[in-house]
Amino acid sequence: MIAGLDRINELANKQKATGLTDEERTEQKQLREDYLRQIRGQVLDSFSGLTVVDPMGNDVTPEKLKREQELTKSLEF
Repeated sequence: MIAGLDRINELANKQKATGLTDEERTEQKQLREDYLRQIRGQVLDSFSGLTVVDPMGNDVTPEKLKREQELTKSLEF
């Protein structure tokens, strides 16, 4: 589970019920930004291992993705 999600939900429910203080609104905004950053990171990690193959079995992975994969490999060591 993504860190902070429980607190995001807690603040959202409080916002609907009674409203939030300025501090809570600031916290909510920061938590949401962190959440989106984590999700985007997961998506990028998923794509970094992707290979595109046509029906004939040929690798047709876009060059931009291949370059990113090579860059990622070189940073791992």
